[in-house]
Amino acid sequence: MARRRAAPAAALAFTLAATLVGLCLAGDPYAYFDWNVAYMKTAPLGVEQQVISINGKFPGPVVNVTTNWNVAVNVLNSLDEPLLITWDGVQHRKNSWQDGVRGTNCPIPAGWNWTYQFQVKDQIGSFFYFPSILFQRAAGGYGGFTVNNRPIISVPFDTPDGDISLFVGDWFSKNHKDLRKELDQGKALGIPDGVLINGKGPYRYNKTLVPVGIDYETINVHPGKTYRFRVHNVGIFTCLNFRIQSHNLLLTETEGSYTVQQNYTNLDIFVGQSYSFLITMDQNASTDYYIVASARFVNGSKWDRVIGVGILHYSNSKGKASGPLPDPPNDVFDKTYSMNQARSIRWNVTASGARPNPQGSFRYGSINVTQMYVIKNKPPMLIDGTLRATLNGISYLPPETPLRLADQYDKKGIYKLNFPTKALPGPPKIATSVINGTYRGFMEIVFQNNESRVQSYHLDGYAFFVVGMDYGEWAENSRGTYNKWDGVARSTIQVYPGAWTAVLVSLDNVGTWNLRSENLDSWYLGQETYIKVVNPESTNKTELPVPDNALYCGLLEDMQKQQKPHAEALESLSTSITGGSPLVLALLTLLAALPLFF
Repeated sequence: MARRRAAPAAALAFTLAATLVGLCLAGDPYAYFDWNVAYMKTAPLGVEQQVISINGKFPGPVVNVTTNWNVAVNVLNSLDEPLLITWDGVQHRKNSWQDGVRGTNCPIPAGWNWTYQFQVKDQIGSFFYFPSILFQRAAGGYGGFTVNNRPIISVPFDTPDGDISLFVGDWFSKNHKDLRKELDQGKALGIPDGVLINGKGPYRYNKTLVPVGIDYETINVHPGKTYRFRVHNVGIFTCLNFRIQSHNLLLTETEGSYTVQQNYTNLDIFVGQSYSFLITMDQNASTDYYIVASARFVNGSKWDRVIGVGILHYSNSKGKASGPLPDPPNDVFDKTYSMNQARSIRWNVTASGARPNPQGSFRYGSINVTQMYVIKNKPPMLIDGTLRATLNGISYLPPETPLRLADQYDKKGIYKLNFPTKALPGPPKIATSVINGTYRGFMEIVFQNNESRVQSYHLDGYAFFVVGMDYGEWAENSRGTYNKWDGVARSTIQVYPGAWTAVLVSLDNVGTWNLRSENLDSWYLGQETYIKVVNPESTNKTELPVPDNALYCGLLEDMQKQQKPHAEALESLSTSITGGSPLVLALLTLLAALPLFF
């Protein structure tokens, strides 16, 4: 049986507990992780600030598992405010209880721990996790989530010589609480202070733009080897153009779908998106090479400072990188170039995914649409004196009681199943409005971007088929341009300003699923809703029951047992039993992860 552990103590605790309480795990392997989510001080752009770390790391660790494995992640919230972790792209089949957003989970109170438990059922690919509430992603707390193929399923390329995760994203030197306060006060966040690569600032490629002493990311490689680079845009709102000097990026996978393999010299990666590239070290290593992530669709010279630069270092390199950075696309505003690039990303319909059948065997283009939504955004505006962002004229208000728990315990009036199929006439409003999805229906969603900047939209619980995008207003005859054969299946898609993007999704995953802007400020200001998918038949086969360790809040807070702060409880028990024996301390660490209530 395969298991992963965050630390030897956790592994020892697991073995002890299995022996003492007769714990027996059967079936698919089980991977256990123990995380302490806490603040730490660092200075990625030369200014010391508070970031969110996991087990003392920023970014956090990569969760590396295999298709169908069970995953248990015990999260100790050592922050001074509530916390939720969401798993971008992980579908949580039949199990929206583990999704880690406000519509499905009560936040983990400060000082408490909670264990996420889910299976990566029938999935492969590159994903990431991050804190989903209180603008905390702007402070970090993110990391990779890699799901590998089972050995019996072939992969459409040779096994690479290494696997490398890169987290790129725009970054502010202000505390996330200060950024949150600015939004609450009706202010725009302005221009980020930089772009980080794996939590580090830029290499000093320019002595004027980059101050001395900044720590930068170095990726060490060997000549002639081929590496799989998994690149995630974990930023706040900036599209980044990714490129590696003198190297081709062979695109192979995005967010759980193998793609038609194509070489790119650069690729626009939008907020919330993840890509896998095979990159061969085929240069002469006369010097190191630049790894670059630079802003797209931005205006003004101040953005010259908002560039992430790392170093690709060959083992036989003859010197440090110098000179100008590799060129971005000719025009930073060239949306047509970017859209054509996006359209070129196609599904590899002959490759098997997580199961031994071709990805293209699900012929989405021949399925009749049963529900259709045209979802229009608008720039942030004042609603009842508060700056808010809207979808179809509604700015979402998260209730204190999570939607899924409200349904489970028959609490009425928490939300309304009345999200409009198109933009409402009249003034915008703040409401808790949810989409009523038809189980086993086939939904068409058109995102219409009426803002002046690019947006990304994400759907939890599913991968949707990206079938079309174009400029102007979507119309019925726009369907004539749809790709009905090999549109890539993914969970996050960009929508260009003054343009639309259409997706199709098969609603076969029962639960309550978040549909949101991945641009963090737009999401915070209300650009989200949920799709409720209910099986009308009385059965326990299409949705798992509420977990035994569920947290309760809002109208259900009386059901919640109080939990002492984790560290305090652990220290107290360890001292009273053995005076702090490391062996018993390890066991108590596991027991606290179950979690341990008092």
